[in-house]
Amino acid sequence: MKEPDNNYLKEFTAYILTEKGLSKNTISAYRSDLKKYFAYLDKTSLTISSVKHNDITEYLWQEKLTNHSPRSIYRMIETLKQYHRFLASENLLKTDPTAGVVPPKIPGGLPVFLSKDEVENLITSSSGRKERDLRNRAMIELLYATGLRVSELVGLNAENIDFKLGFVRVIGKGNKERIIPISRTAIEHINKYLEARNKKFPLAPGLFLTRFGKTMSRIEFWRQIKKRAKKAGIAKRITPHTLRHSFASHMLAGGADLRFVQEMLGHSSIATTQIYTHIDRERLKEIHKKFHPRG
Repeated sequence: MKEPDNNYLKEFTAYILTEKGLSKNTISAYRSDLKKYFAYLDKTSLTISSVKHNDITEYLWQEKLTNHSPRSIYRMIETLKQYHRFLASENLLKTDPTAGVVPPKIPGGLPVFLSKDEVENLITSSSGRKERDLRNRAMIELLYATGLRVSELVGLNAENIDFKLGFVRVIGKGNKERIIPISRTAIEHINKYLEARNKKFPLAPGLFLTRFGKTMSRIEFWRQIKKRAKKAGIAKRITPHTLRHSFASHMLAGGADLRFVQEMLGHSSIATTQIYTHIDRERLKEIHKKFHPRG
């Protein structure tokens, strides 16, 4: 069945790939769930913009009656919530009809993050004198220094950065503004990149540009990160979001206050930030098991 022209599936797929760092298998499952959902909307003469909360719950009930496992239903709910939340955050929908839908509690895995040595190797692999190398180094330094979402990173303008005081101003989810400190190292590498960038594209909008002078996209930056990770010999599956995870876990492991990290990440709930305290505890368990004689 033909998918509706205005479902923004391509944009959503790019979002969950770069922002959420989901695996190809998970993305494939999300797309499969959404195609079923689109078929249901078509069958019931609904459109993405006309869907209400009751339509969502009715659809999920119909799916439950087909003997799907609890885990499959959980994933369907997560798919629909992620999808409609994305549309609402991008102002493609006025409201999110899944806002009141609560998925069942199923334990999930902890997010992937890099060790400090792996971050250093990734940064070193981006060193070079070419404009592309200067850009990649500046983007990685800034991402690791601030824990920005990749959409916030590629959406920056030079005016968003206070080079003198060492802050970056971003507009995050829900149009909430936050001010985040930047390290002197990140500022140094951003300035190096700007010096090279402004010689070629002095009037181009956006801070980080492709070789054609266009604003860097989330997908293109993800490609660049993958190349740098391979060069650095990092075996983990890495996305731009991995550096956000790494920033948070390293800050908390270093003794930063949980509320401070929550503010820097732009999390509306501290419960979301607390996942990184679990990461640190899991790491401590691994170290104990590896080195304790009775581990």
